[in-house]
Amino acid sequence: MKRKLQGHYVTISTVGEEAQAFVPAPLPPKPPIEWTPELRGKFDQALLALGRLDSIATFLPDISLFLYMYVRKEAVLSSMIEGTQSSLSDLLLFELDMEPGVPTDDVREVSNYAAALAYGLKRLNEGFPLSLRLIQEMHSILLAKGRGSNQMPGEFRRSQNWIGGTRPGNAVFVPPPADQVMECMGELELFLHDRPEPTPALLKAALAHVQFETIHPFPDGNGRLGRLLITLLLCEQKVLRQPLLYLSLYFKTHRRYYYELLHNVRLTGDWEAWLDFFAEAVVVTATQAVETAQQLVDLANKDRDKISSLGRAAPSALQIHRALMERPITTSGWLVEKTGITPATVNKALSHLERLGIVRELTSRKRNRIFSYTGCVDIMNQGTELPG
Repeated sequence: MKRKLQGHYVTISTVGEEAQAFVPAPLPPKPPIEWTPELRGKFDQALLALGRLDSIATFLPDISLFLYMYVRKEAVLSSMIEGTQSSLSDLLLFELDMEPGVPTDDVREVSNYAAALAYGLKRLNEGFPLSLRLIQEMHSILLAKGRGSNQMPGEFRRSQNWIGGTRPGNAVFVPPPADQVMECMGELELFLHDRPEPTPALLKAALAHVQFETIHPFPDGNGRLGRLLITLLLCEQKVLRQPLLYLSLYFKTHRRYYYELLHNVRLTGDWEAWLDFFAEAVVVTATQAVETAQQLVDLANKDRDKISSLGRAAPSALQIHRALMERPITTSGWLVEKTGITPATVNKALSHLERLGIVRELTSRKRNRIFSYTGCVDIMNQGTELPG
């Protein structure tokens, strides 16, 4: 099949020179996707992996404990792609109003990401459609405080942006001119709402992600929001009951190829290579998430067995252990608040857990001591290690 440019170029004048900006054609692609047996097989595998991922809610004792950390892991990874230096531990300390070990702006950016996702899911659960309005509301939370707060949070851009290079004239890619952003996004919204025709959920997420990145509708935060869009779509379409799929680690690992594929879609209409990569990302990521959940269940069971040997001290120590699964880096004060157990009993339980090798104190002070459930943090940290 002869492929062609998936849109058209317009000449823009900016900073005293001309450049070519790309305006994408509306979705779905034309000519339509060529579903080879291999590509169809890959998508079937991806759907199967998503089904397994969706079912982990049934074997996890408390999905909310897993989700709290999992969403924060994704926030760290997605922000790392944009160059922030925050670790998962930094984020957890920041959320405790403690000083993280990196610039506060970095951690605030990560914290905003987790808040934007939580907000988007809450709105969907209330019956609000996945729409331009919701995307803009999430963007305003993503850039609420910190570095991006001067970048028109919640508003589509009114000026030209570009990717790579120092100006549009030498950029790797120049998205549509500002005066065409609204029309492009309006067409994307129609596609999300199955107009002109219905599109299966996973395919819709794969196509919409590329289109969003191509339009680059905001002055800042497009990469993070484009990745969030995948998870939101799958939740909205009921492919996943919980926001458990995050492709940031896979995209980060295969970063160069990822950008190359987006580029090739625009230039030559090679959607099939992108879809093959996307389906592989889903299979690998969903499988990893199921393994992580299983590791956490195994850890919790093993540690509960250890705690049960404490005799009379076991019931309060088990309550503390359960709270630590929700917040694996926390203060004794938070544990008192969360469990309703007296400070003296909490501190005694923490001493027992330290002796059993389950928790470690990160501070050496009398008040507001910080404790880490190291086994849990280590499992969640897989893949988020900052380069040395």
